[in-house]
Formats: sequence, C-alpha cells, structure tokens
Amino acid sequence: MVSAVFHSPRDTSVAPAPPVPASPPLPRPPRAPRQPLDVSALLARALPPVLGLALLIGLWALLTFKGGPIPTPAATWDSAVQLFSDPFYRKGPNDVGIGWNVLNSLQRVALGFGLAAAVGIPLGFVIGRFEFANRMVSPLISLLKPVSPLAWLPIGLLVFKSADPAAIWTIFICSIWPMVVNTAVGVQRVPQDYLNVARVLNLSEWKLLTRILFPSVLPYMLTGVRLSVGTAWLVIVAAEMLTGGVGIGFWVWDEWNNLNVQHIIVAIFVIGIVGLLLESALVALARRFSFEE
Repeated sequence: MVSAVFHSPRDTSVAPAPPVPASPPLPRPPRAPRQPLDVSALLARALPPVLGLALLIGLWALLTFKGGPIPTPAATWDSAVQLFSDPFYRKGPNDVGIGWNVLNSLQRVALGFGLAAAVGIPLGFVIGRFEFANRMVSPLISLLKPVSPLAWLPIGLLVFKSADPAAIWTIFICSIWPMVVNTAVGVQRVPQDYLNVARVLNLSEWKLLTRILFPSVLPYMLTGVRLSVGTAWLVIVAAEMLTGGVGIGFWVWDEWNNLNVQHIIVAIFVIGIVGLLLESALVALARRFSFEE
C-alpha cells in the first residue's frame, strides 16, 4: 500500500528555512616577527664612549693618587652630589645654586643667539642672492670675523653701561658670522636650473625665496646655526668671568677665588654636558629637516 500525504490548499504556512551556517571568522594576519635585539650593534655604539670616559677617569685617578692640587675623582664626585642635592637654592642675589647659574647663562645665550639668527640669516640670503651685496659686505665679514669675541666685550660695556647687555652683545657678535657665511654659501650653491625655472614661471622674489631658496639652503643654514650655538656657549663662560653676576662663568671664577677646585671641575663637566646637549639637539633638528635620503 502506498500512502500519500496531501497538504490542504488553505494551509499557507511555510516551513522555516534551515539556518544558514555562519561564515567562519577571517584569519588574523600573522604578526610581524619581533626583531631580535642586536646586541653587537648596541655594544659597538655604546662601548667606545664608555671606554673613553673610563680611560679619562682612570688617568685622572692615577695622576691624583698621591695627592696634589687637583682633587681625586672620588672627592669631585662627593662635591657634585652635594651640589646637585639642592641646585636651585637662593641665599642672596649672588649666592644661588648651580642650576640657577646654568639657566642664567642659557638665557643670555638664547637672547644673543636669537638676535644673531634674526639678523644673520636674512643677511646671508641677501649676500648670496645679490652679487652687489656680496661684493660690498664680504670684505667687512673677512675683516671682522677673525676678531676674538672677547675683544667686543669692552665695546658692549662702553655702549650699554651694564654687564648683562654687554654679554648678550658679545654672544650676538660671535654667533652671527657662521650663520651669515653658511647661509650665503647655501644660496650661492642653489642649482642654476632651479632659478631658470623660477624665471620662466615669472615667480616673485618672495615665492622664489619660500619655494626654491629656503628648502635648498636649509641644510647649510642649520649647519651655521649649529656652529653658532657652540661658539655662543663657549664665549658666554669667558664673558661672565669678566662681567660678573649670576652665571656659570662667574660661578667658576667665584669658586676659584674660594680655592674650591672640586667645584671648578664639576662646572667643567656641566659646561661640557650642556654644550653636548645643545649640539645634539641641533644635529637632530638638522636631520629632521634634511632632504637627503
């Protein structure tokens, strides 16, 4: 017997569709393998400076082993720990911590250096761009650039009648020459093809400066800035020794008058470290804006 099942035509219900199986999740992209630490490269970079510093301290300890006017590294370290335990104390107008002395010197350097950049960089562009200005100013630069920066200090004292402006003037006059010369050389080395294209496009002098000259001259300009800030930090110490007041140079001279040689050696290291930090910051800035691969 064959049995059949019939659905009533009134039964309009539809059987539910079978569930659609969910698609499997997409596989995650494999993580990039972590680069192993290159110990040999790290040692190759870090070991030579450490060995050089260790050699310096070793020779220093050897030379001061039997005593003498130069303090030992251990005595100098103890003085440094005592100084930097409170570097920003104030006990009077001229009796302040080493931190305030460094900050005051940096402030003078920043003012003198900033004025030199504001004058020297535009002057370098003018000298490099216009032959007449180059022939007019180049002899003056050649005459004044070899003059010792401290020779300008009495002129500053005569004109400004105060030690602070005289020190800033000295920083200004010693910082301006590297920026002027390097910027002018950079402008003169811009390829002539770039200038010909600007002439064909009938670019204004301002667009020529901002679109063509400035990007091309920037590496030269930053080199001049780096040389200038090193010279400025070098000169401020000597200038402050002569003018007095609050500053790292005056602090060194004051410690010499107190026959505190440990503090003088600490100041030498502080001056060197601050100069190294300024140099490193400007080198990093130059690399950041360099167009070379």
